Amino acid sequence: MKTESLSLIDSLTELTERHLRELARLQSLDAHRLNQKPAPGAWSALECAEHLRRYLGFYVPEIRRAIGSSSHPFSAEFRSGWLGNYFAMSMWPKEKPNPMRTFKAMNPEGSALSAQVLDELTAQLKELLELLQAARSVNLQKTRTAITISSWITLRLGDTLRFVIFHHERHLRQAFRAAGLE
Repeated sequence: MKTESLSLIDSLTELTERHLRELARLQSLDAHRLNQKPAPGAWSALECAEHLRRYLGFYVPEIRRAIGSSSHPFSAEFRSGWLGNYFAMSMWPKEKPNPMRTFKAMNPEGSALSAQVLDELTAQLKELLELLQAARSVNLQKTRTAITISSWITLRLGDTLRFVIFHHERHLRQAFRAAGLE
């Protein structure tokens, strides 16, 4: 996938701003709706939010580190890597979502959760918005980030941003379904 760097950042910023508005809708719900599970073994809206909060707990500092240490100046063009594009597109929600397993450390099932999870996730997404603006000064293709599954595998910053934000899209839709908002 080849795209303009600024247009990629703009579209990811727009998605993240929408995610913040959607979180505000979830924050207006009572504890019962936030904790209800649509089916046995399915996640509640708060479990979806906690899953996202755990992932951002890794990716926000990693993206900040990559941007802060990058010596690669901005480039107008971004070309996705094959692995990064695969990871990002596997996260984008489909009409019929494909079930995926998550790592034990990222699985919130059975955790005692409160609406505070939504406040923490909101703060992380605001940080992510700041990082998207900071990413305008570095090369999205040459700047690399580690990923949660292995410190030996790195992705292009543009692919990491796509993966993280598409992952949010996927699980916020899941949270809305769990809370009965979709």
